[in-house]
Amino acid sequence: MLNRHTRLAVIRDASAWAGKRPLQVLASLGGVALVLIGTFYLWAVARYRESTDDAYVRADIVTVSPRVAGYLTDVRVRDNQEVKAGDLLARVDDSDYLARVELARAAVAAATADVQGRDAALANLAAQADEQTSRIRAAEADVATGEAAARKATLNYARQQQLHHEQISSDQQLESAEADATSSTSANAATQAALAATQKRLVTLQTERTQAEAARKTAQAGLAKAQAALRLADIELEHTRIIAPVSGQVGQRSLRPGQFVAVGTPLLAIVPHDSYVVANYKETQLARVRQGQPVTIEVDALGGRTLHGHVDSFSPASGAEFALLPPDNATGNFTKIVQRMPLRIAIDADTALLRPGMSVVTTIDTHAASAP
Repeated sequence: MLNRHTRLAVIRDASAWAGKRPLQVLASLGGVALVLIGTFYLWAVARYRESTDDAYVRADIVTVSPRVAGYLTDVRVRDNQEVKAGDLLARVDDSDYLARVELARAAVAAATADVQGRDAALANLAAQADEQTSRIRAAEADVATGEAAARKATLNYARQQQLHHEQISSDQQLESAEADATSSTSANAATQAALAATQKRLVTLQTERTQAEAARKTAQAGLAKAQAALRLADIELEHTRIIAPVSGQVGQRSLRPGQFVAVGTPLLAIVPHDSYVVANYKETQLARVRQGQPVTIEVDALGGRTLHGHVDSFSPASGAEFALLPPDNATGNFTKIVQRMPLRIAIDADTALLRPGMSVVTTIDTHAASAP
């Protein structure tokens, strides 16, 4: 038998246990619910998420360099200034290049005059050839007339000889017919000689025209060369104006007024605002990654602010393949190392707050629909 104090203690312990039992049950049920929710999240969501903190903001930075050498006479930009494509950034002293343009223009004028002179010479030779052709036709007509007259005189002389033999005509008539035949023959020979001379002159003119045409082609080539030199001089003069090739923000500015710059000297860099992310994922994470899948981007510099993007493209090779000294696994002992594959991630939101080089954490939702 329990005494009175013992029975009271047992009653108090039973009452306390009965009061705590609902809390323990609720705690147990809550723990089970959390485990079930966590298991469901891992099975339905987390296993389709691929994350990496080896990711950085990038941009297609353009380095601006002069295309002609000289001293800078005017600098229009400041550090971190916003510029637009086509804005004037600086000027190179253009006095030498202006003189070259004037020299090239003078050469073009001289070459043009030379071509015009050659054209005039060709026109003159063409006119002489036409005139000589007319002379040849006239000489041919004279030859035909002379041949007819010589034939007539010859026939008349033969007839007079027959008549004289028959003592019908006088000696004087025979001598006159003989003289006419000789004169006609001589005249015919003279016209034929004149025809041959005019024909030879036409051949000479044709040869001179061929030479003149060759000289004209040479003059035209000289004109084309002079015009090309003028275009080059104009281009060099235009390049004394250093223009912004793209829109963006100026960085790494090193140009100063009065500074001598050589061709290709880096003067400044322009950082465009259309940034993107390059994320280096392990090759074991890419089994379900496809182009077009959505990406969540956490930016460290923005206090973990989340941006959204999508997988834009895959690198054609791992980062190690583009290294200065790529690994050669065919020699020595081999240790397998998981490689990193760069992915380009396009940012869907405004990228004005992002700067190239910022660290980000990217998470790809591989369960979402994607391009094949």
